Amino acid sequence: MNDATATATPEINQVDLSDLKASLALGWQDFRRAPLLGFIFSLVYVLGGWLIVWAMTTKGQVWWTLPASAGFPILGPFIACGFYEISRRLEAGEPLRATEIFGVIFRQKDRQIPAIAAVIVVYFLFWNFLAHMIFALFLGNATMTNVSSSLAVFLSAQGLAMLAFGTAVGAVFAALLFSLTVVSLPMLLDREVDFVTAMLTSFALVRENPVVMLGWGALIGACLFVGMLPGFVGLFVVLPLFGHASWHLYRRAIT
Repeated sequence: MNDATATATPEINQVDLSDLKASLALGWQDFRRAPLLGFIFSLVYVLGGWLIVWAMTTKGQVWWTLPASAGFPILGPFIACGFYEISRRLEAGEPLRATEIFGVIFRQKDRQIPAIAAVIVVYFLFWNFLAHMIFALFLGNATMTNVSSSLAVFLSAQGLAMLAFGTAVGAVFAALLFSLTVVSLPMLLDREVDFVTAMLTSFALVRENPVVMLGWGALIGACLFVGMLPGFVGLFVVLPLFGHASWHLYRRAIT
């Protein structure tokens, strides 16, 4: 970070599809210039996905999925900072020394990243609680079945209604979380601002550019879904691409 960046008040710019395309192109360029580091950071998510699948299919221990999934909101912001720091260094012409990059990530524990990670964890736990409430509301009186081995309960009228309602509520929650974090995470790495200011700035950016930014969020969600299909290995490409691209979009959207 430089002093000018650290003290400047964030200003929101208008963004359009050309900014998204340019950010993706620059993100792909950064990924190609540092593929090994991208692989290392993505490996955390791939291993986490394998752990969840193993717990559910091999051991039949569904309870493992909650603590395993809760780990992602905790580690996610720090891993994202790895992609941002790589892109920042490439942009500034600084060398990509792994020890220095990991050192920058480690030092985030003394800044604002832990605070925003805590917000994400609380958000995740509240959504998990709400999802259970939705399940109980629609299927509380249904005959209990093992949902990990039988999907019949979801094909009933109540089950389909639950899926439709839960998906709609989940989309609202996802859109809100995306709005609060889309540029707040790279901003916290780049500037000396508090996490509340960063999140409000991120939300204001989405509010000022709703179609483009929510379209960006939908694209990320769709690519993550596709990346998880082949045994999560697609995340080795999707995560670095959008991690680096998010940095470049932040640089275009916030001055």
